Amino acid sequence: MSMRWGMTVPFGGLPLSEHSAVFSGLADAGFTDVWTAEVAGTDGFTPLTLAAAWEPRLRLGTAIAPVFTRGPGLLAMTAAALAEAAPGRFQLGIGASSPVVVGDWNAVDFDRPFARSRDVLRFVRSALAGELVNGDFETFSVRRFKLERPPATPPRIMLAALRPGMLRLAAAEADGVILNWLSAADVTTALAETKEATTDFDVAARIFVIPTEDAAYARTVGRRMITAYLTVPAYAAFHRWLGRGEVLTPMWEAWQSGDRKGALAAIPDSLVDELIVHGSPAECRARVQAYADAGITIPVMALTPTPELERGGLPALMELIAALGA
Repeated sequence: MSMRWGMTVPFGGLPLSEHSAVFSGLADAGFTDVWTAEVAGTDGFTPLTLAAAWEPRLRLGTAIAPVFTRGPGLLAMTAAALAEAAPGRFQLGIGASSPVVVGDWNAVDFDRPFARSRDVLRFVRSALAGELVNGDFETFSVRRFKLERPPATPPRIMLAALRPGMLRLAAAEADGVILNWLSAADVTTALAETKEATTDFDVAARIFVIPTEDAAYARTVGRRMITAYLTVPAYAAFHRWLGRGEVLTPMWEAWQSGDRKGALAAIPDSLVDELIVHGSPAECRARVQAYADAGITIPVMALTPTPELERGGLPALMELIAALGA
């Protein structure tokens, strides 16, 4: 099993105030990392702050903090505070996010995402090193910013990337890359663009896991997830680059015409099975291990609730965590 074994938190249906036992259960089960997303649920930093205080065995990461939704200085301050709370255990994952999250929900122009990601990456690296940052970046300007409390151990900075340009930027200037929505067989294609990275370059991937042996249920949920994500332009372009244009075109055409049921029906079982891990805990664990074998150094599971989990509540979740762990 991989040296790093991650889980996405928080868990749906469980209040943040009740996550202490879950964090301990993850560490007991052999999970080394907890990672957060930032879409429309919790922010990316609060669950990690709780984990930092409640479970010192876990490493912490954001996957991702959007580069548009906080000012550069605030992003650096937030990262510095968490790095101070969990010395040597925090990794800052940043990325462009999407027009919906950035523009529709946060009222910020989603403009030039590659350049903004590059500029924020360069800014936070300098700021977290305790440097005075004063000058013009291509997408913003900063005047005499210096952290009052730079962390003694600056966090590693990871960049979310899909296609070659961002993957190469991650390899050249970040400490690692965060991948998303790809199969284990796709990992080689993505990592071919990171050849210039250093030997200690981290490769994280969020892997969607539906832990049920009811394949029909898993595929139904998986189809909904695929239409929600792979109709987003950046992910559609990513999968065209990966070579899935032909298999996904019927789904894209139905979606664009407003035929949601047709879009779902156009997704073959084989595609769901490639992109979504499902099955028994042992089968899920083996499928996630395949990502590690392909070159992912930090596989990060993202559990999708199932009827079994909803019926069983916290005891069922804890049992599943133990079964999925190292």
